[in-house]
Amino acid sequence: MKIGHHAIGTGHKPFIIAEMSGNHNQSLARALEIVEAAANSGVQAIKLQTYTADSMTLELGEGAFLIDDQQSLWQGRNLYQLYKLAYTPWEWHAPLMERARQLGLLCFSTPFDDSAVDFLESLEVPAYKIASFENVHLPLIRKAAATGKPLLISSGMASLAELDDAVRTAREAGCRELVLLKCTSSYPSTPQNTNVATIPHMRALFDCEIGLSDHTMGIGAALAAVALGASVIEKHFTLRRADGGVDSAFSLEPQEMAALVVEAERAWQSLGKITYGPGELEKKSLAFRRSVYIAEDLKAGAVLTSENLRCVRPGFGLPPKYYALLLGRRINRDAPKGTPMSWDLLGS
Repeated sequence: MKIGHHAIGTGHKPFIIAEMSGNHNQSLARALEIVEAAANSGVQAIKLQTYTADSMTLELGEGAFLIDDQQSLWQGRNLYQLYKLAYTPWEWHAPLMERARQLGLLCFSTPFDDSAVDFLESLEVPAYKIASFENVHLPLIRKAAATGKPLLISSGMASLAELDDAVRTAREAGCRELVLLKCTSSYPSTPQNTNVATIPHMRALFDCEIGLSDHTMGIGAALAAVALGASVIEKHFTLRRADGGVDSAFSLEPQEMAALVVEAERAWQSLGKITYGPGELEKKSLAFRRSVYIAEDLKAGAVLTSENLRCVRPGFGLPPKYYALLLGRRINRDAPKGTPMSWDLLGS
């Protein structure tokens, strides 16, 4: 499959998405700077989120609408305040996408309701992403899938049955290019609860491309995911974590994202194929193996002993596995010290 002009699959280098989310801190200038930094880091795409506080929740500050979790990065805020702080103004989308295009970067978004899909269609986005919190919102999945664009769905919190519902809904609505992103919906996540071992299982079950939407710190989990067959990696991205922002605590900075791009490609390249024996680049190194050599000047008829026969480098004599078999045998001609042992040196 392809997103834009980028081929997606295990036969291609990982497709890396920088997620801006709310790290623009309500500054268009900063948002544009994030796009530029993403392009400079070498990622293939930058992703936005398309919603308003009113499309996400109700303007209430009590009960279930108040975030009351001491472990949450957003403790004490109500949902409406959080989404108002984090949202990307819709009038910013066009200039951000245009800047991305100028820099050779794909730019697409996560819609959170039907109106967001319609708006993004007017901007001709190359793909859609369904967030983990929306993977049970089957009407939204149906709406996005019906565009015929590639669809990425994060799996956070979804049971196997719920994920199956999402995949069936997408395919029945016309989605032909699907990526499921293994995701843990805690912010930040820890490596211990990332469970990237699920990636091959997801690929076998759903017969589609699999990736990782990663909320851990650093790049270790993402590289492990690539080793297990992830073809897409999504990481939150900011200019500087010290600047703050709703997602800054678990976002990569530019130099870290650049390292992810380089190391993810190296991890993918290292997978190769099942192979044994010396590779093409290893053949010259065979000379540095040990082998059996004559260790003293010997005359024809001399008996081979542990004093005059040794296993040393280089590797041009008989393999060491024959050493014991050679002891006590006689040679059939003179052999100066440093002669590689061969079968034709033995007497009849």
